[in-house]
Amino acid sequence: MATKILLVVILLCSMIIPVGGFLLSKRKEGGFKAALLCNIFFFFGTVLVADILLFRGDVHAAEAAAGAAANVEGWRYIAAALSTGLSCIGAGIAVASAASAALGALSEDSSIMGKALIFVALAESIALYGLLISFSILG
Repeated sequence: MATKILLVVILLCSMIIPVGGFLLSKRKEGGFKAALLCNIFFFFGTVLVADILLFRGDVHAAEAAAGAAANVEGWRYIAAALSTGLSCIGAGIAVASAASAALGALSEDSSIMGKALIFVALAESIALYGLLISFSILG
């Protein structure tokens, strides 16, 4: 129980601290880079702490079958988190470029709004595909 509470606290800190750092450094040049580096540091720190806390324990030859089943369960959660997280990052990059191009095209000709929305929705569907894959991994 204490492990779960510790992981939730670390996860909340890994979300709150980079956002606070970005908001405080908005006045400076390069505040985005500092916030991004802080976010990367806290994300991988959270993954490392979760890995240490969730995959600890003694492994003996007699307990190989039970240990392998527990290890597979942990890897399933990591695989589901990676599929969702990486697909959301890819969708964010795709939506950023598709939406800016769509806004530029809409400023020239407003009759192509439907086509522009289709391209933005296709870029956003990448995140939904990653979420479906994570559900199939966990299910």
